[in-house]
Amino acid sequence: MQLNTQIIFQIQKIIASARDKAIRSVDTHRVVMYWEIGKVIFEEEQQGKDRAGYGEYLIRSLSEQLQPQFGNGFSIRQLERYRQFFRMFPITSALRTQFSWTHYKLLIAIDNQDKRSFYIAEAEKNNWTARQLERQVNSQLFERLLISNNVTEVLAVARKEKPLSDARAIIKDPMVLEFLGLKREAAYYEKDMEGAILTHLQEFLLEMGNGFSFVARQKRIHLEGDEFFADLVLYNRLLRCFVVLEIKTHKLSHQDLGQLQMYVNYYDRIEKLPEENPTIGILLCADKNNAVVKFSLPESNTSIYASQYQLYLPTEQQLLTEVEKEIEKLAEDKP
Repeated sequence: MQLNTQIIFQIQKIIASARDKAIRSVDTHRVVMYWEIGKVIFEEEQQGKDRAGYGEYLIRSLSEQLQPQFGNGFSIRQLERYRQFFRMFPITSALRTQFSWTHYKLLIAIDNQDKRSFYIAEAEKNNWTARQLERQVNSQLFERLLISNNVTEVLAVARKEKPLSDARAIIKDPMVLEFLGLKREAAYYEKDMEGAILTHLQEFLLEMGNGFSFVARQKRIHLEGDEFFADLVLYNRLLRCFVVLEIKTHKLSHQDLGQLQMYVNYYDRIEKLPEENPTIGILLCADKNNAVVKFSLPESNTSIYASQYQLYLPTEQQLLTEVEKEIEKLAEDKP
């Protein structure tokens, strides 16, 4: 007699779910334990604040007593981290139950309060794993969004204090696609990049931003005997609109923008429902001239965006350079 595969699947699902809950429960208790240890250290340190070097002495002494008994989790470095954890999150009820200790270690390492608040809000809202949070921090998501936005607006959208109404609040420039595994110096075709994106679709949608979902690949557009194919079509549930994505492995040209505008017009006039918002077009290119983008599109443009992609994680200096360029540009635009 052969067992019903559905029954086996159900039992496997129950076991996996129970194990997952057990792991989360253990990690939640561990987070609270570290917070409470940090609280004790901080409060004791405050009592001895008039004594020079008391905090350093306290942590070193605690480590000497605790580490032989409880292991490396009570090294000087770890005890300092627990103290810092309490200082950054002084209210235990504010701790996020879905965050593991790995989440908090990444957040503790962020010195800037606005930046940390942004990643807390985004990780909570999007249910990021610790690995996803690490990838977003390493790819400088906060800094990349600030290139085209201000801190207040970025934080307001992240915390859901302000509804997402402008695509510029989530479209990044540059987009970082290191997870595709394509080499910077290698020659590859647009179809290769498109295939790599589909292979890593979850990571790509995460990089795209909040609310994106996949609709179609190589969407056929038939116009009175002529056929065209849009590379990728997505949908953004927050903006409530279609997003047509064109991939160009060369430097952007005004012809590329014109082609994308045609696809956007098609979706607006044929595919879009009356209750949906106008379609957005994103041209993902290897390189671009911002002046060409500016003068190829109308001044009132809110539907076509050009974003350069990188196949490697940017360095902090690269992001600082980009931010400085934007500051200089804003200064030049002022009357």
